[in-house]
Amino acid sequence: MTTHHVLYDPEGVLDLELPLDREPHMSLVKAVLALTDPAALQPRDYDQIALQLTGHARLVALDVRRSCDQLPGDSETRALTDVVLAEAERRLSTPSKGTVACAQNRARLVRALYKALDRLETEHPAPSSV
Repeated sequence: MTTHHVLYDPEGVLDLELPLDREPHMSLVKAVLALTDPAALQPRDYDQIALQLTGHARLVALDVRRSCDQLPGDSETRALTDVVLAEAERRLSTPSKGTVACAQNRARLVRALYKALDRLETEHPAPSSV
């Protein structure tokens, strides 16, 4: 008997409503990037870490894309962000492997996406609602 439930959300509505849980994921990023011994964890552990970071990277990339799409087409920030998003898409399209290198690759991607999101929010803050 399984307790695993698959969430069916073809319109991606939940992605728009749920806030990112940044702190625990950034703590995981920091821990993964600090690993120096590939034998520190089992391959299945690296698989789970990569899976967690992959899912979170996809959500952060959605937020980055939404923020980027608000910028004018000739914006330098938009051009730089498009490069980050293209690289994220390329890296996320590769299959996950049960290795420290794969987990660290995903960790660096999450870090880069948050950096892009922070840049967008700093340089082009969303208008406040009154």
